[in-house]
Amino acid sequence: QVQLVESGGGLAQPGGSLRLSCAASGSISTIRSMGWYRQAPGKQRELVAVIRSGDTTEYADSAKGRFTISGDNAKNTMYLQMGSLNPEDTAVYCCRADTFAANVYWGQGTQVTVSS
Repeated sequence: QVQLVESGGGLAQPGGSLRLSCAASGSISTIRSMGWYRQAPGKQRELVAVIRSGDTTEYADSAKGRFTISGDNAKNTMYLQMGSLNPEDTAVYCCRADTFAANVYWGQGTQVTVSS
């Protein structure tokens, strides 16, 4: 099993930055890929960014050029560096991991609010 805990959310002003963290524990070696998803009130959950085997990355169009997904293997932690934030980025951000056995794990989520 894999356990995921997000942190780093909070309040930011438009144009500001935040860095989200997702700490993984458990069977780390079974993880195939990880990603960040978000869900705003009244909207469906959507992909923000993913990092796959070989450290290849993919981003939603809304995140390209503003967000960066990365990982620190020594700390078993994945990050989402968010810049140039706007109110449309307001959402609960969740960490997701999937394993080679096709199991899926989710963190509890962290709230990001962008407002002046």
